[in-house]
Order: sequence, then structure tokens, then C-alpha cells
Amino acid sequence: MNKNIHIFGGGTVSYIANHLALSAPAYGSTARRIAELCEERFGGKLDVKLELTNMALGGHGPLNTLEDIKGRIAELVDSPLTKIIFFSCAIVDYEPDFLHLFPKESYRQDRKCLGKYSTRLDSSHYPKIEICASKTEKIISSIRKDRKDIFLIGFKSTCGATNQEMYLKGLNLCKTSSCNLVLVNDASRRLNMILTPEEATYCETTDRDKAIEELVDMSFHRSHLTFTRSTVVEGTPVPWSDERVPSSLRIVVDFAIKGEAYKPFNGATVGHFACKISDTEFLTSIRKSNFKDLDKNGLVYVRTDGPDSVLAYGAKPSVGGQSQRIIFSEHPEADCVVHFHCPLKSGNYDNIPVISQRENECGSHQCGQRTSAGLKQFGNLKCVMLDNHGPNIVFNKDIDPIEVIDFIERNFDLSAKTGGYNLI
Repeated sequence: MNKNIHIFGGGTVSYIANHLALSAPAYGSTARRIAELCEERFGGKLDVKLELTNMALGGHGPLNTLEDIKGRIAELVDSPLTKIIFFSCAIVDYEPDFLHLFPKESYRQDRKCLGKYSTRLDSSHYPKIEICASKTEKIISSIRKDRKDIFLIGFKSTCGATNQEMYLKGLNLCKTSSCNLVLVNDASRRLNMILTPEEATYCETTDRDKAIEELVDMSFHRSHLTFTRSTVVEGTPVPWSDERVPSSLRIVVDFAIKGEAYKPFNGATVGHFACKISDTEFLTSIRKSNFKDLDKNGLVYVRTDGPDSVLAYGAKPSVGGQSQRIIFSEHPEADCVVHFHCPLKSGNYDNIPVISQRENECGSHQCGQRTSAGLKQFGNLKCVMLDNHGPNIVFNKDIDPIEVIDFIERNFDLSAKTGGYNLI
């Protein structure tokens, strides 16, 4: 039995009273187009299921309110057949709480909103009303909370936003809801952009269909990737000053931090670094931490007994841990890795090889394998540039760190950021 792609589309409503509701208007055209493209791109390997709302089905659908969508999502999260979810429906952001009613010839009356089947308001008796509403929960955040195997595509709409504002709003959705991809579109400017967890943007275009085609194709490639999830067990962080941390790695990373190579978003920096202790042990940066606080946060000790068994002691390891393990295994002379999200300087002084990141999410086995295979020797170190992502610089702990720093300064602009816009 095939696993399923579920594509949500259409608008939802939030009832105030009988025959009166807040709504997020949408009619399912994007979801229908995604379904067509998925049928073509996935070639029958996955079954495509349209999850259209009542609004998108002309009043003949079971999904109408936030609670309806929430219930359906819970069913899909419980189903082992759920593989991919495109969450493109428009959810009403507010839930009505109270009505302030203003009759023609009396004082204001307050009434709790009772929903679809409460008394219908008579506009001739109440010529003016005020509605108090509260922000609704973001149910997209529940999808991958306990189901990291579900590939999730989120959608974010803006109106009259700048490119950077679109980027920041989409990236916030991507990070807070653990999305694998996010499509942001601006209703006023008609601009679309695709965001990835690596903080990169793809296909910035006003051609809506082109953006959707790119989204489906990237979903096809990235939804087939393999991940090893680490198991966090009791333990304490390893101090940055610990004697097991090579001085060469410490000097290089401190230089990169001082040069702003690691830029924070929502308090955490992206990128990673690690050192190998033995064939089954290494120290790596802590996920969702700020590297400027490295002296306080330290590193996490990781033990691995193979590609499918990773124990992390006291904290989640860097998402790039899989790449680190593959590099250390396939390049036994190397025991240090440094990765940051900064672009090549104009001219690419050392002719560093550049490989595509578009098809691979950071942290996947495939990303690690391509990174390891793409490394090229430069003096006493190796390097490869992941396009729209950043370099992986690999070396032995006995290297003179000045050689690594000189290499970085020649080739990379630490003040800039790859794959998107500046973070605020």
C-alpha cells in the first residue's frame, strides 16, 4: 500500500453567530494545481489526497472551521501512511469571543459569541456591533511535533511586504513549525519565494505557476531523504575550554564567531562545527544555541554505534551531525569540521568546488555523502562549497590554525549571508 500526499486547500470560517462569521477567503486553486503536479512528479509512488475545505468545494465539504482542520490533522498524524502534507489552506487567525451590541435606543449590550447555531442578529435592531476576537493557535506546529518523518510544506501570505519582510516571516514559520519547505507569497506584489531550513531562498518570481512547480519538484527530491534522529540522554555540556577540544578548532571557530560568520535568528545561530575524539565519539555544537555564548553553553558529547544509532549526552547535537560523521568516516585523516552560512567572495580565489544544495536538506545522509564526496584538497585542509548554503572546511587538529584562517579570509565574506536576506 502506497503512502499518501495530503494537500490542504481553501478557506476557513470562524462563527460569531448564526449567519455571521469571520473568514479567510480561499478557493483551493493552489491546492488543485499542486495535486496535478504531484500526480505527474511522484508517478504513482505516493497516493495524492486533496483535503479541500467547504469553501473550496462550494459548500459541500467536511472541513470548514479551525476545529475541523485540527481534527483532520490529528487523524493524519496518527496514520502511518501519511508521508507528505502541503498545508496551503487559509486559516482564520482570530476566534470571536464577545459581541458588543448597540441597539437603537438603549445602552450597549454584551454577549458571548456562541457560534453557528446561536441566535441570528437582527441588523434592524442592532445597527452597530463590535467584535472582540482572540488569536487562534497555529495548528501547523502540531504536525511534526512527534512525527519528524512527515515532510511538511507550509505556506505564508503577506501583503505589501518587502522581500526581506517576506523572508523573515517565512523563515519564522519554517523554524517554529519545523517545516521542510515554506512558500511565501505577497498578495499585493504577486511575488513568491521558497524557503528552506538552511535559511536559503529559491525561485523568487512573480510567476505563480513556476513557483508551485519548483515547490513540488523540491518536495519530490527532499521528501526521499534519509535521516538519523539522535537520542538525547542524561549528560552535561562539554566546556569549550575542555582539553579534548583541539586548540586549532577553538582558534578557527573563535575567529569565525568574532567575524560574524554565525548570525542569529530568534536567538539561535545556524551552522556547526565538530571534532572527532575516536571512531565512535565526537564533540559537536549544540542545536538551537547561540555560538556567541559558546563559553557558557559548551559542546555536546556524541557517541555513535553506526549510521542509525546516535546518543547525545545532555543536549541535541547540531543538525549537521550526520555530515560530520560521514566526513570523519570517509576522511580518516581529518578530525575537525567547520561550517557557516557565508558566501564565496567574488572570483572564488582558490577555485573551491561548488555543489548543489537544492535537492538535499541539511542533516540528511544524502547531504553528508555529497559533501564528503565534493571535498577538495587545499594545502593541509579540504573544502567544498554548498551552493546557496555555505562551506564545509575540514582539517586535522595538528594544522596551523592560521592556515585555515587565511583560507577563510581569502575566499569567504563573513559579513554576508548565503541563501536569503539579512537577519534582524
